Amino acid sequence: MRNDESLVSPVVEAWATYRTTSAADWPTRRLLGAKGDSRVSVVLPARNEEATVGAIVSTIREHLMDRVSLVDELIVVDSRSTDRTAAVARAAGAEVVSQDAMTRGLPRLTGKGDALWAGLAAAEGDVVAFVDADLREFRPHFVTGLLGPLLTDPSVDFVKGFYHRPLVSTSGVEADGGGRVTELMARPMLNLFWPELAGFVQPLAGEYAGRREVLARVPFVSGYGVETAMLIDLLELVGLDALAQVDLGERKHRHQDTAALGRMSAQIMLTAWSRLQRRGWANPDVLPTALLTQFRRGGSEALPNLDREIVVSDVAIEERPPLAQLRDRVPRRRVAAA
Repeated sequence: MRNDESLVSPVVEAWATYRTTSAADWPTRRLLGAKGDSRVSVVLPARNEEATVGAIVSTIREHLMDRVSLVDELIVVDSRSTDRTAAVARAAGAEVVSQDAMTRGLPRLTGKGDALWAGLAAAEGDVVAFVDADLREFRPHFVTGLLGPLLTDPSVDFVKGFYHRPLVSTSGVEADGGGRVTELMARPMLNLFWPELAGFVQPLAGEYAGRREVLARVPFVSGYGVETAMLIDLLELVGLDALAQVDLGERKHRHQDTAALGRMSAQIMLTAWSRLQRRGWANPDVLPTALLTQFRRGGSEALPNLDREIVVSDVAIEERPPLAQLRDRVPRRRVAAA
């Protein structure tokens, strides 16, 4: 009879014990002493985030650049925003670059992953930290926590953040109700095919940092599969022991509806399939469909008997090759967004 209390993999348990820290473990003073000659860049990919990007930029600028010299450059990548994201970020003290300007001459891609790639191309730091631009109640420890292991331990190449994600709804607040895609799809999938990554609390977290030379050696998936691809590719490139995670406390941001989470999940599944194909675990001659069929209640085109209309979304993913392979085709000087 199978024991319901299955044992944790010794590898995962050892890694989680050894490579997990808290943001509180990394006070700014300690990081300043460990920084040495290293340069640190913080990159925020932003698309229509005028409501939140300014506060994040101001906090980083005041606490980590003006008061102390921990962060050397702060870059916001304007990802084709139609609001005042670029103006708000610039007024708050960030250097704003255009995603399209940084990738000019390359195939046009869409989605967060391409904005991250453009940010990496623009950054000049030895260590690059990525922070989502939709965070509310942002605090400096979201950056210092990520930087801690990288500035103090040369054997660490990449750090992933994790946190509590409260889900606010009309019925109240569920303390850990966020991260639905993680719990329902990403975590089971990673446990099945890449069990070494099972120790990551938040594999899809948007806050992470790495050594620029390492990040430049992995491709960036254009859509919502970028975090999944990055973990898998870095595991193969540098090994589990070079990866770490940091508890950043609580993360508050806007939540997407269930249909949007379904599209996100589909892109993550396609990303995983591409990695399975590369490892020979999936038929390389089979291309999964990139069309996702969903149903929307009511609507002007509702079908008889269904009371719903059919909505088909293209969730195809593309990849920007590793920056190191295209360095000669990327602008050497950053091109500011309008």
